Amino acid sequence: MSIAAVVIGRNEGVRLQACLDALQGQVDRVVYIDSGSTDGSITRAKDCGAQVIALDMTRPFTAARARNAGVAALGDDVTYVQFLDGDCVLRDGWIEAARAHLDADPRVAVVCGRRRERAPHASVYNALIDAEWDTPVGAAAACGGDAMMRMAALHAVGGYRDTLIAGEEPELCLRLRQAGWQVWRLDAEMTWHDADMHRFNQWWRRNKRAGHAFAEVSALHGGPPERQWVRETRRAVLWGIGLPLAILVAVALTGPAGLVLLLAYPAQMLRLGLRRGWAYGVLTVLGKFAEAAGVVRFNIARWRGQAELIEYK
Repeated sequence: MSIAAVVIGRNEGVRLQACLDALQGQVDRVVYIDSGSTDGSITRAKDCGAQVIALDMTRPFTAARARNAGVAALGDDVTYVQFLDGDCVLRDGWIEAARAHLDADPRVAVVCGRRRERAPHASVYNALIDAEWDTPVGAAAACGGDAMMRMAALHAVGGYRDTLIAGEEPELCLRLRQAGWQVWRLDAEMTWHDADMHRFNQWWRRNKRAGHAFAEVSALHGGPPERQWVRETRRAVLWGIGLPLAILVAVALTGPAGLVLLLAYPAQMLRLGLRRGWAYGVLTVLGKFAEAAGVVRFNIARWRGQAELIEYK
């Protein structure tokens, strides 16, 4: 039984070094997929003993395409594959815990654990991302970018969907579950993540990317019974586009009195803030405008037959 790791990255610098160093002795093989780095990442990876594949950047790049390239490079002699983003570091004990769970239940295709931010107190954005990673343990609908997967299950559903700009893991997990496989989140420490987010424009782009993912995946799987990300897409459109248009119409019809609808935004911030803190309330509501922009961007790209990567780092 063989366990390999597929790491994807672009210009991660010392974070990639830490990622690859932590894999030493943990897995049988490491494949690093590089997407146009200019910071010496390829040399770093080779020095760490990883098999390196540099993607052809004349074709549209996606993380899904990079992960599929890693799987293809592994061939057929690997039982389980640990996926990692280049800004993540594997925690001690995770490989053993994940392998034990997959060994114990052949119905399980994916296991993931607790991903934590390395510096949650460095910025309010890092803190919110750390909280986002803290999801319930047990049977799950999806995983994130870090997860261990059964290669047979991956092959059975055709791997990741290459063309997805974002949201490739939930989309893959949906197809796995539809095929009868299970996804589990374990009560175990899995990885450190380094978002290194300190500016609002990074937060904006991350939410824009999320909106694009909501729209793209719901376009693929928005029908019943899953209705994947339909609610999230509608919520982004409501708060980011629908309500602003309603305010403009109200002002045009009733004058300044129509501005009373603006109170819906602070009211929503207050409601969310009472549950999880003021920063969560304010940034979640502001993030709906970015998500709406991502929804619009997806629909324009689909109409044009083009797609562009959305990065926040």
